[in-house]
Amino acid sequence: MARIVINGKTLEVEENKTILSAALQSDIYIPHLCYHPDLRHTGACRLCIVEIEGVRGFPVSCATVVRDGMSIKTDTEEIKKIRKNLVWLLMSSYPGYPQDGTLLKKVVDYIGVRDFPIGLEKKPKNLPIKSDNPLFTMNQNLCILCERCVRICHDIRGAGIVGYINRGIDTVVSTAYDSSFKDVDCRFCRACVEVCPSGALSDKETFSEQERNLKLLPCKNTCPAGIDIPRYLRLTAEGRFQDAIEVIRESVPFPHVLGLACTHPCEKVCLRAEVSEPIAINAIKRFLAERDNKRWLDKLKIARYTGKKIAIIGSGPSGLTAAWFLRLLGHSVTVYERQHKAGGAMRLIPDYRLPNAVLDKEIDEIIRIGVDIKTDTKILAIEELFEKGFHAVYIALGVGKGLKIGIPGEDDPRVLDGVSVLSSISYGRSLDIKGDIIVVGGGNVAVDTARSLIRNADGNVTILYRRSLDEITAHPDELIAALKEGVMIRFLVTPVKIIPGQNKLHVECLRMQLAEASPGGRRKPVPVDGSEFMLQADYVIMAVGQAPEISKEMNVDTNPKGLIIVNEEMKTSYPGVFAGGDAVRGPSNIITAIKEGRKAAESIDKFLGGDGKIGQRLIPDEIDDPWMGREAGFCYASRVKMPERDVTQGITDFGLIELGYEEKQAKIEAKRCLRCQLRLNITRDKS
Repeated sequence: MARIVINGKTLEVEENKTILSAALQSDIYIPHLCYHPDLRHTGACRLCIVEIEGVRGFPVSCATVVRDGMSIKTDTEEIKKIRKNLVWLLMSSYPGYPQDGTLLKKVVDYIGVRDFPIGLEKKPKNLPIKSDNPLFTMNQNLCILCERCVRICHDIRGAGIVGYINRGIDTVVSTAYDSSFKDVDCRFCRACVEVCPSGALSDKETFSEQERNLKLLPCKNTCPAGIDIPRYLRLTAEGRFQDAIEVIRESVPFPHVLGLACTHPCEKVCLRAEVSEPIAINAIKRFLAERDNKRWLDKLKIARYTGKKIAIIGSGPSGLTAAWFLRLLGHSVTVYERQHKAGGAMRLIPDYRLPNAVLDKEIDEIIRIGVDIKTDTKILAIEELFEKGFHAVYIALGVGKGLKIGIPGEDDPRVLDGVSVLSSISYGRSLDIKGDIIVVGGGNVAVDTARSLIRNADGNVTILYRRSLDEITAHPDELIAALKEGVMIRFLVTPVKIIPGQNKLHVECLRMQLAEASPGGRRKPVPVDGSEFMLQADYVIMAVGQAPEISKEMNVDTNPKGLIIVNEEMKTSYPGVFAGGDAVRGPSNIITAIKEGRKAAESIDKFLGGDGKIGQRLIPDEIDDPWMGREAGFCYASRVKMPERDVTQGITDFGLIELGYEEKQAKIEAKRCLRCQLRLNITRDKS
């Protein structure tokens, strides 16, 4: 350690530190622009000059290492005068006053230079602003030639994309020949934006400090289950497939199910889409799950038995996720399922998307760690569970009751609901639905039902949806697949009456139009006067919504829609009883249900006296190598296409349509990642 004095304040600092870093660490501000804690020091801006007793001149503090006994002054009158002249020189071509939130503004405000001296005129460069690049804008008029972007691009990223071009007063920072970033193999890591102190390089999407992580790493922060997507993509690109699947396993017990059936909200926000196409995050997850050698089983740590017993009602993704994490915490967990197989809503997904064998395999892993699943068991009253000695109950019933729309003729036996149809197919019950079929609805259940029946019906399958394509809630990928397979969709149409005939159902329909949306709401469909017309069908399937089946004996408060009311900790009105998943918020998707299962496990563990910490690290944290280099044609690399069965073969059975990536495809796709996490690893220069 070295003992130094700065502005009369005695400090003990590490001997290898520079004066500037020692001062900043001790909350002594020295203005600077070219300095950044992650970059080599150049002293180019000279704003960080100081006086050192016994040393001639004004050395730059960013490049001067401390020595024991140093006495330093940072803000003498002579230093202030020099700094003002330096700022005037810097600002001579800068248009206007520095932008809010920039390091340049902080420096200029500190030094106190707002007006230029008489006789000194500004000479703006008047260069065009470059906004054609993905993700960020370059305004060379705001550049102060601090070289921070050049140093991080060359020295830290190993790319060398930006540098000085032109000479003399025309010098600017740009790419070779002032080309577009898209055409010089830029990887769009945006490290240059992160370190720019003047606003010359700026994100196209502005965000607050509170939004920073969400906007800069949207895939991970949008994943409801919090899967560390950048981490497993990096490991995949490196060929470390088992490590990658174990990263996913840290967050969810259903990686293979998700790889096949997740709605992948992460891909909708992937910043790679701004450059070309989003990363196929979910396809890579599936690839990894298919090659899992189960090494993680030997790493799992099941805590010592706590003596606490938990009952879970419902074996869907929410209930089984909660069961998984609660069992790892050492609790005894029993899951009750009214059907003869566990899986809940996951079981209703057709085999061409999610084979039962895949679901069974991952449920078996939950049983393997000691979760007891009792099928063919319907729980009606909570009291009976507490009487059996359970200390907490989690209601994760889902929404297993299909709804109809309440029109005349719905009571005909040839009018069914989508949930019942999918359930019969999945559980192998007899289902003799043939001929021409109308499916009413626009959600995933409607599309799954239509795609399933087109494989069975020997006739036409038509979806009627009362809104337009823009409002349909089914996942776009499934909708496209349905159309490829021959499902017809009639938008802005709704049935108003079903007239039973001896051979056919006569369906009276109305054409609809969309009214203006209410604030924060969807556009409401309204009938078009005089637009009645008739359709005929052998069967009509209503897939217009679902509801939970909550018995009165459960003694939990529900809202007018029949959904269970819970507080922020997922507690119901019944002491010791928690609820989550679709039974609380209505029909949703697997990944959101998994999120609520995780949250339920945390809340229940805390209720039982634990700390609620459910995570286990299966792969140790590693320092992310910041070196990226260049990659020819990186900007224009397109998404690796998923191999699929031919549509004419696909509709002949319930086999998987998408065939999955091979090893080479998965690695190529993972390497398209922008590695956005690297920007968040750059030290924040708030000084």
